[in-house]
Amino acid sequence: MTQPTEEDIVWLTREAHDRLQEELDHLRGPARAELAARIGEARDEGDLRENGGYHAAKEEQGKSEARIRQLEDMMRRAKVGEAAHEGDPVDAGMVVTVRFADDSDTERFLLGSRELLGTDASVRSLDVYSPQSPLGAAIRGKRVGDTASYAAPNGLTLSVEVVAAEPFHS
Repeated sequence: MTQPTEEDIVWLTREAHDRLQEELDHLRGPARAELAARIGEARDEGDLRENGGYHAAKEEQGKSEARIRQLEDMMRRAKVGEAAHEGDPVDAGMVVTVRFADDSDTERFLLGSRELLGTDASVRSLDVYSPQSPLGAAIRGKRVGDTASYAAPNGLTLSVEVVAAEPFHS
């Protein structure tokens, strides 16, 4: 098995990694067994063409298996790091606020993986930028007050100032 490249890495805190591993273990074990039992029970009811319970269970099984594949891929590419601390340079696992040059507006986002957000509805609306994205790569290692430039997808060079960087807590 080859090691993931920098572009392929999924940055996770220990807490997020453990939460995802627990979900994967549940989906592979108890959830898979429960779905198989539900499909078996629905199959025993007769004509599968008109069996809504069977089709619903098969659809749920498909979604569960897709999530298992997604989690397995993510865990294979995961790089687990310590949670960021107040005052650390910008890195994955931090909520960062930047101000674009010649603009007073700021943008606040999580630098990392959407999986860091977990299920807390209060933070699910937070935008997420990959550390490998042009903006993410430009600000990694910077501190509050530092500026960085990067090439936007439209070809323009944009400059941002790091206004705030704080550890993300789910």
